[in-house]
Amino acid sequence: MGDFSSQLLNAWNTNDDQSQARIVRNTLGHPHLKSLARFMAKSFLSDFQGTEGWINVFKELAKMDFNLVKSMHQKEIRQVFKWWKDLGLAKELKFARNQPIKWYMWPMAVLPHPSLSEQRVELTKPISLVYIINDIFDVHGTLHELTLFTEAVNRCEYEAVEPLPDYMKTCFNALNGITNEISSKVYEDYGLNPIDSLRKSWAILCNAFLVEARWFSVGHVPKNDEYLKNGIISSEVHVVLVYMVFLLGHGITKRNVDIVDDFPGLISSAATILRLWDDLGRAKDENQEGHDGSYLDCYMKENPGTSIENAQCHVMHSISETWKLLNQQCLPPKISHDMMVISASQALRST
Repeated sequence: MGDFSSQLLNAWNTNDDQSQARIVRNTLGHPHLKSLARFMAKSFLSDFQGTEGWINVFKELAKMDFNLVKSMHQKEIRQVFKWWKDLGLAKELKFARNQPIKWYMWPMAVLPHPSLSEQRVELTKPISLVYIINDIFDVHGTLHELTLFTEAVNRCEYEAVEPLPDYMKTCFNALNGITNEISSKVYEDYGLNPIDSLRKSWAILCNAFLVEARWFSVGHVPKNDEYLKNGIISSEVHVVLVYMVFLLGHGITKRNVDIVDDFPGLISSAATILRLWDDLGRAKDENQEGHDGSYLDCYMKENPGTSIENAQCHVMHSISETWKLLNQQCLPPKISHDMMVISASQALRST
């Protein structure tokens, strides 16, 4: 059905109505479930033409909405910049990526509704730590230091970081500070303290980072299934989703918290797509000398003689199949748990 619809829409490109043809081309290039409506709004407004009066009225309303939301995002970015500057990590951690706008893009994508301004700003905070801790594991820490750091995150003890370099202590303190701050906020707003879930999500992530660091330290290239199983966790999707669920606060119950903590299929599918897309675009992270592994490397070593083009086709096929699985997981009545989890996982498909 998808191929049939695509063929019909491509045929429409020859239509004499150039405005409609542009809309079709944009739709084919940016499918609804794989794009962000807010990012496409400006293009749609310029392409959408009509003579009826109501169309012009709606276009004016849409432009007003677009400008209001743009102004709101600019205000949020200023808040993020101020928070990052006040936090002081950029000065204390000289290697830290100074990319507040990049960190903010994820919350802006997964929490697009204008009413979620505060949640977007708050979610940017743990995401910034995800990037910094990822850099520590990929580039800066020795294996011994990374092992001690991971143990400290698992135990949540300040004493455990005493033998570590100052930059790791600083990062650990920032991690605990942000986690405690958001936990207090969630408790005040919704009456449930998520500290255990948030700490557990960081421990799971650091454990996965450490597995990759150990592989790299001995030059081990894992089987592609082994790499992907760990890479789904190190994709950081689980940490972001856990924070997002609590910041949204809809339908927080012990049952739903247990579901999210256990890394359900919805999260796993979203994380698989993100990991494979990320690896498809790069094997080495930008502006880094370290190596964080690639599914393509693992697949090609496990399948000698496979060209890079064939490996990329295999990854694209895997992404396509996982999208189908994610769509199935998001459709009732196959999902029995709370709609909060479904909505959050669907939002992650924007990443």
